[in-house]
Amino acid sequence: MSELTVRPVAARAGGNLLSLLMLLAFALLLLLFSLTAPGFFTLSNIESVLLNNVAPLAIVALAMTVVASMGAVDLSVGTAIDFSCLVLVTLVLHQVGLPLAIGAALLAALCVGLFNAFLIAVLGVEPFLATLGTLFIGQSVQQLASNGGQPIYLLSQVLPPGFSAISHGSWLGIPLPLWVVALLATGLHLLLQRSRHGRALNVFGSQSSVAHYSGIHTKRLITLAFVISAVTAGLVGLMLASNVKAWVSLSGNAYLLNAIGAAFIGSTFSRSRRPSVPGTLLGVVLLSFVANGLLLIGWNFYWQQVATGVLIFVVLAAGALNRRQRGGA
Repeated sequence: MSELTVRPVAARAGGNLLSLLMLLAFALLLLLFSLTAPGFFTLSNIESVLLNNVAPLAIVALAMTVVASMGAVDLSVGTAIDFSCLVLVTLVLHQVGLPLAIGAALLAALCVGLFNAFLIAVLGVEPFLATLGTLFIGQSVQQLASNGGQPIYLLSQVLPPGFSAISHGSWLGIPLPLWVVALLATGLHLLLQRSRHGRALNVFGSQSSVAHYSGIHTKRLITLAFVISAVTAGLVGLMLASNVKAWVSLSGNAYLLNAIGAAFIGSTFSRSRRPSVPGTLLGVVLLSFVANGLLLIGWNFYWQQVATGVLIFVVLAAGALNRRQRGGA
């Protein structure tokens, strides 16, 4: 076997070993929580984490994965969540039919994605700055539309049939939000890995100039990615409205940083070292159960955030170190 053949094989082996070691560390951490955190491995706690933590974060992180596959981030996913929630709550409050209200809510999220696509694909603004601007504009719009950010509450008398089922319904004994995650994960995985558009997104993410000169319609790709990201995030706005029976200004931004962390943690676990749906889901599970374990052992919210940040840093640093070693192999 030649030296040129040995190097890629050694690099892949090193990458697989790193992923295995990180998974082992995660398993040991879960074991530690099972010994120190009361009720951590009970069925009720696992169900609660899956429904209340994993499901919404997974949806937002999957939205982020689509954009991350083209080498960008979408800082406005929280705005798409908030707009979707605001429109749904407002229309339900005015007794508009639920199907029409849901359609209008997703249309509001779609507008966020189209605005991002206009800034990036047409005006040439960098994705980070474009979505940051959309985030700030979205915050201001919410304040203006709600008298300075006053929450909008729904009374049980105005709730249409099926409204609570958006977040609390089930089919075949499995909660509907988990079905949504499963369907989204399947669809987006097929899009990114099996479709022509998905392959083009990956080419654009790794070498944008090559994508441009090879005849790939980059503006269409950008529009596709950011529209999918916004509408997918908008689904969480529907669930949020159904769950809390209210709209609270800027609540969608609570998912932003963990979604970014989960997507890029997932790229570390991925064989290609690029954002992927399975890797993102693994990152979501890791972050959600670590946060739950820290909560059960008595850490307050701020220390949980510190621990989550350290965890993301360690995983990404390990991935970067591994890539550097592979490059020097």
